[in-house]
Amino acid sequence: SSNLARYDGMRYGYSDQGANNLIERYERSRSAGFGEEVRRRILLGTYSLSSGYYDEYYLRATKVRRKIKQDFDAALQHVDAMIWPTAPTTAFAFGLDATDPLTMYLEDVFTVPINLAGVPAASIPIGVYDDGLPVGLQVVGARHRDADVIGIAHKIEKVADYVRPCTIG
Repeated sequence: SSNLARYDGMRYGYSDQGANNLIERYERSRSAGFGEEVRRRILLGTYSLSSGYYDEYYLRATKVRRKIKQDFDAALQHVDAMIWPTAPTTAFAFGLDATDPLTMYLEDVFTVPINLAGVPAASIPIGVYDDGLPVGLQVVGARHRDADVIGIAHKIEKVADYVRPCTIG
């Protein structure tokens, strides 16, 4: 939640110019400038950092994150990179109502651990599924091996020879 606090409509992010005072400007900018899912995640983050829940959620999450980092570091000592799917499904079809929070969280199941571990990754398109929707994979590398990740991802892209279809109209 603190990362999103800078999007106050003054220095960063959408700014609603029709507000009559600073508080109203913040309220209008943040409600119009943030989607429902972003607002939900801000509220959950703020809640978990509040004094009554700090120990229960934040400290426990910090311990879990430390364990995830250790596990990734150990696994990546013996390989150049790991290859993972980017998401458990293909892309959402255009116009599909993807507003169910649980569905949205599940779409992040393969990217969140990488973010928590703090290791570099690159997500690349590698083709399309039977329904014509794109499929992606991620190349995950050891800490501070960003250039290796980009190089491996580039080689996979060349081999996969996936060309994004151009749709006009």
